[in-house]
Amino acid sequence: MTTQSTTTPTEHDQWWRDAVVYQVYPRSFADSDGDGMGDLPGVTARLPYLRDLGVDAIWLSPFYTSPQHDGGYDVADYTDVDPRFGSLADADTLIARAHELGLRVVVDLVPNHSSSEHVLFQQALAAAPGSPERDLYVFREGRGEHGELPPNNWTSIFHGPAWTRVTEADGTPGQWYLHIFDTSQPDWNWDNPAVHEMFRGVLRFWLDRGADGFRVDVAHGMVKPEGLPDATVNAEGLIDIPEGEVPVYFDNDGVLDIYREWRPIVDSYAGDRMMVLEAWIPEHRLPLYIGPEEAHQSFNFGFLQARWGVPTMRAAIEKPLALADAVGAPTTWVLSNHDVIRHATRYGFPPEHRFGEGLSREEVPDTELGRRRARAATLLMLALPGSAYLYQGEELGLPEVADIPDELREDPSHHRAGVPGRDGCRVPLPWEKDAPAYGFSPTGASWLPQPAVFAELAADVQAGDPNSTLEMYRLALRLRGELGLGRHVEGVEFPDGLPEGVLAVRRGSVWVLVNTGDAAVELPAPLAAATLLVASGPGVARGVLPADTAVWLRTA
Repeated sequence: MTTQSTTTPTEHDQWWRDAVVYQVYPRSFADSDGDGMGDLPGVTARLPYLRDLGVDAIWLSPFYTSPQHDGGYDVADYTDVDPRFGSLADADTLIARAHELGLRVVVDLVPNHSSSEHVLFQQALAAAPGSPERDLYVFREGRGEHGELPPNNWTSIFHGPAWTRVTEADGTPGQWYLHIFDTSQPDWNWDNPAVHEMFRGVLRFWLDRGADGFRVDVAHGMVKPEGLPDATVNAEGLIDIPEGEVPVYFDNDGVLDIYREWRPIVDSYAGDRMMVLEAWIPEHRLPLYIGPEEAHQSFNFGFLQARWGVPTMRAAIEKPLALADAVGAPTTWVLSNHDVIRHATRYGFPPEHRFGEGLSREEVPDTELGRRRARAATLLMLALPGSAYLYQGEELGLPEVADIPDELREDPSHHRAGVPGRDGCRVPLPWEKDAPAYGFSPTGASWLPQPAVFAELAADVQAGDPNSTLEMYRLALRLRGELGLGRHVEGVEFPDGLPEGVLAVRRGSVWVLVNTGDAAVELPAPLAAATLLVASGPGVARGVLPADTAVWLRTA
């Protein structure tokens, strides 16, 4: 176990300001024991691959004790490892090995809710209304003559009511508990000081073990509005959420006090530890969450959501840079994660395409177009100042998997509402073309089926191929570090005068050009004479930029 005096892998101060962080979804990364589910020893064994890829840190999605009703985000014990993933000793080994390789380790923190199997929730169920045990969670009496109606009209993110009624010890219908997500994920009561104390202990537990930071799940959700008022509904009786806003139970100012409480704890540890927030909030609220007294970073989801095209992509860069710079914090860039359709698939649809919750079998993308645009968008992202967050498998150009049998899907949204859900981006990775389960598991077991297309996208197939997505990532990540592109926010310019459909970003002598049009364009003479550093696709000739392609050029 490490202590507060532990040094970090390198001496770079505030490493998180320009780090490239690779998200590992442990269930689907690498399976060491052959049970079909990824585990921590599997991650440890593959750490050299991540070092060679060129990332600075890994972020581990939850590996804690959990019944896995929501992919581990239903935590039953925040200070232990689920046996399916290994042990605390395995976590210590992973962190130590990562540090040996110069990689930092960010762990997931889930403070909005626990698993319904958490011992404290089980004690709350067994206790009486008004008891200290129940006050750790959000229990309320129901409305109606006999309390038969939920306390308010809030609905779950995973569909259906956000409240579930319990049966009391005497067998009678009782209070209701709040679950903004699944019924198996009761919300903590952050008005209770004991909850604050418990999570301060969780922070210290993982910091003591050498964790370099935390990714905070549902970082805008812990504190609920006073009195738990009804949400406004529209004519159809559904909760009315104006464009760019969030439901009433999110983004309440009390969450900011939690980060001000946690920041001194994180800062008290040597090695420049950090927090990055998963906060789906209105853009103008972002500066309130980050700064010297709040969190170090918050995800910039506007870039992920930007439609393919110059105006939308440029706005998704300029606005977050300005907002973060206003409080002296770096912004972040992300194109894929465990909750969204992989960008190699999203970009295979017209920009105006509206996705539902997951990719349906009826939605068939233009696979080649999606991969071309995804590679181009990645080069754009990696040239921007701030931190870049990669999702496992995107460096292989993996698509979203739509053809998963319904009986194998695990996403709560699928079970509650029949939508496709998020399982399509969580299919286990292909490491070796000719190995069982494409190298994911030694026995060929896989908790979700891998499509045949994964064979040609396996890491061993792409390694060494200069035209592969994997080698493009490796080259771009190396150049990003050598050129210092992650730093110096003030060095971002958006030159005009380029052909229509070309987004240009200038970083000193480095020009990043993205042709978002459907035809090749000729570049101005000074750029035609520039040195080509990296291209997202073939066909780049001196002075000609193909459609759906990005390049980094260096001028004299």
